Amino acid sequence: MTDQREVAIVRWPGQTPSAEEGLAGLLAAYHLRTEAEKGEAVADADGLPDRYRAEISDPRTAFVDDVVLLALSGDTAVGCLVVTAPAGGRSEIKRLWTDPAFRGQGIASGLLGAALAHAAESGVSGVRLSVWKWRTGAIALYERLGFTTTEPWDERDQLVCMQRAV
Repeated sequence: MTDQREVAIVRWPGQTPSAEEGLAGLLAAYHLRTEAEKGEAVADADGLPDRYRAEISDPRTAFVDDVVLLALSGDTAVGCLVVTAPAGGRSEIKRLWTDPAFRGQGIASGLLGAALAHAAESGVSGVRLSVWKWRTGAIALYERLGFTTTEPWDERDQLVCMQRAV
């Protein structure tokens, strides 16, 4: 059973020196799992497409205009989410990931709540996201938080596009 320690949601970069390494690990796990689910498994982060390796190796540059939220259990990063800079009156939520050992503790919901609060403070009218259709648990979570399926802006097969007002 996983230790149910208190988890804090913080904006990255922050004061925790180990957070950047933790964020890189979370991003790597997210991308490796996604590629495997798409049937394109690779052995490690070195086998990922360039754009994903860039996020992992230098998140400060990859997300320079965005807000990165981290869930921390002590000094350990256990979840992450990226909110893109506002464009056209809305932001996009990307890279929601919770370390599997910490799932079921409300971390994803906490990250999404913090992302929606940030979006509201930024003055956007809406938030959108895309999710692979086989991630039914994530889709159910998004629906519970008021997201609805919308016309796709990304034509990749099996990708569900969702949005909600802020």
